[in-house]
Amino acid sequence: MRRLTALLPILRRLTPAGWMVGGIVLIGVLALGLGAAGFRWDPFDLSRRRLEAAERAAVAVRTEASARAAEALGQAGQILRLEAAHDRLRSLDRVTSRSLQSARTADDASLPIPDDRAARLRDHDRELCRITPDLGGCTPAPEPAGDGDPTL
Repeated sequence: MRRLTALLPILRRLTPAGWMVGGIVLIGVLALGLGAAGFRWDPFDLSRRRLEAAERAAVAVRTEASARAAEALGQAGQILRLEAAHDRLRSLDRVTSRSLQSARTADDASLPIPDDRAARLRDHDRELCRITPDLGGCTPAPEPAGDGDPTL
């Protein structure tokens, strides 16, 4: 009570500017106290907007990461297919080189084709078709008979 009576003469001498400063200080102290108590005032809903923007960014990052992973997987598959094709080409070249060398150095290279030479050529053709069955002139593997089709 004694403090309040000591405060009254001071309050009576305040000018309107002093009252304004006092009011502003009181509002500031009140805001600090409420903020410390956990009260948040967000009249423009900025925190929700920030959260939605962060969620959209996270979805975009996940989508991009998924696309990059799919791209890397596809590239790895492409490299494997390319290596398999190169291996096939090297095998074809090796088999053809051996066959050409054998044909050129054979005793019967200048004679009409006898049976054993024709057999060598057939063996070479079979080897080529075994390595790459999609070559022109290779007979395709028979497909399974469908409903109503006669079996072989």
